[in-house]
Amino acid sequence: MKFYMTPGSCSTGIHIILEELEEVFEAYIVNLPGGDQFKPDYLAINPKSTIPTLVRKDGSSLTEVQAIAWWLGRSHPRAKLIPDDIDAETRVIEAMAFIVGTIHGQGFARIFATTTFTKNEADHDNVRAFGRELVEKCFRILDAQIAGKDYLVGTYSIADPVLFYVEFWADKVGITLPPNLLAHYKRMLGRRAVQGVLREEGYNLNTLGQQKAG
Repeated sequence: MKFYMTPGSCSTGIHIILEELEEVFEAYIVNLPGGDQFKPDYLAINPKSTIPTLVRKDGSSLTEVQAIAWWLGRSHPRAKLIPDDIDAETRVIEAMAFIVGTIHGQGFARIFATTTFTKNEADHDNVRAFGRELVEKCFRILDAQIAGKDYLVGTYSIADPVLFYVEFWADKVGITLPPNLLAHYKRMLGRRAVQGVLREEGYNLNTLGQQKAG
């Protein structure tokens, strides 16, 4: 398989799942600031101009974090990254939709891609501030959901690497994680696959997970 990714982005979540599964794949870096996502070769495999993209063994492309995570989990049932219980399975889908759609798409997007929400430079600080407030509000919701559990639905699932990438972003931009999410983040940092992915993507593990819970 071929995995198109950008280090430190949402694709990190999928990268972790691939490593957890010990899947064999070729990694290709998509330079988003350089506009690689708009080049004809990339548009041929992903006309959405987004990352990540997973080109499967049959040559078909799969896009969107939730879809790729779901396919990987379902195609490797022995790894048990998707719960057998229908309620827990549904909670996995619910969590990924909330993380990618709201925390990432509405919160962090305002912080990282402010100009896509307004071209008026005078409004940029307000847009970024709203993004931070939304992320913090959503983190409080997930913090209550994970209380008393090691992982989002109890056992480790595809939802946890997805949650990890927004926790990682919070660590990098100085958004304080509430206590249960901070414990989850540190637990994830202790996993072999996560450590391997972060090293491969160029991060110093010694600089991560140092914040105290808010």
